[in-house]
Amino acid sequence: MNGLGIPLRKRIALDLFRIKKAIDTRVHDLRYLFWECTLRCNLSCLHCGSDCMRDASRGDMPLKDFLRVVDSIKHRVPPQKTTIAITGGEPLLRDDLAHCGMELYKRGFPWGIVTNGYAMTRDKYERLLDAGLRSLTISLDGLKGSHDWLRNKAGSFERAINAIELAAATSNIIFDVVTCATARNFGELPKLRDLLNDKGVKRWRICTVFPKGRAAGNRELQVSDRQFANLLDFIVETKKQGRVRPNYGCEGFLGGYEGMARDNYFQCAAGVCVGSVLVDGSISACPSLRADYIQGNIYKDDFWEVWNGRFGVMRNRSWTKTGPCASCNVYKWCLGNGLHLRDEKTGKLMVCQYERLKKAAG
Repeated sequence: MNGLGIPLRKRIALDLFRIKKAIDTRVHDLRYLFWECTLRCNLSCLHCGSDCMRDASRGDMPLKDFLRVVDSIKHRVPPQKTTIAITGGEPLLRDDLAHCGMELYKRGFPWGIVTNGYAMTRDKYERLLDAGLRSLTISLDGLKGSHDWLRNKAGSFERAINAIELAAATSNIIFDVVTCATARNFGELPKLRDLLNDKGVKRWRICTVFPKGRAAGNRELQVSDRQFANLLDFIVETKKQGRVRPNYGCEGFLGGYEGMARDNYFQCAAGVCVGSVLVDGSISACPSLRADYIQGNIYKDDFWEVWNGRFGVMRNRSWTKTGPCASCNVYKWCLGNGLHLRDEKTGKLMVCQYERLKKAAG
């Protein structure tokens, strides 16, 4: 399929989902809170979009500072329905990570980490489980050569596989593998699928690299428009096989592939259901949103007041209806794509997945 044709039944479903998104925006329940606990990292990935590329010398955020935020919201949100995702940098570099998790667990918040897996050992993993680890995302970006190339460190593939094997053998956590599809690893995806099946992985999130940070201008990191369409076909076909279940990431509206290449319909929940505390105390949404998207700072603002009273740039997306979005026939469902795909200074859309599908269709 080319993804451009949207059947009537799916259009009705998208219209209903549009109503849900409007309600989500009005209510803006905080359901997912990122904590960027460190900018330190043990890898130097070619596609990194994090501020660790600029300021890895900044110290880790003290746990007590983040816990002040958590304690300020624990009576305002249902903790059991608000997941805290610890990210970085590389969170496994914190010696007190298990202690951090235990403090969140004692407060009733499910918590998880996003990791490259390089520093994961069995002992460290078991300590995290004992501290209440609920969810885990591990990056694996191709077979050995491609993964080590993208992660810019020999041996990183074996370390990631070790972490994946530990997680796949655990039944009581939510666990997925995330893969960045690139021009270099695109042809390996079927073999990578076989590898994940052999390891017992059930959930697989596939993303494409957006042109920020170190990835800006690196054409080898970008799949072609045709490869992008083929990637979505690969995801749909793999779902039908009934083993590892892939989903395309939350990066943009996919036309007719909506509800097929991902289990749900597209929604950029940044600032709507998703917030973040960055390592310097900045209050934002997903950690990819910095610069003009920052809404305050925990060292001078009350997080809950910021969450309720600001985030207008993320909750009212009417400003995105400019340029190619102004006349787009799917804008009402897309609302200008994921905010991380817009230039943080100008607001200009850098990547449009739907436009890529149109180009691929010729």
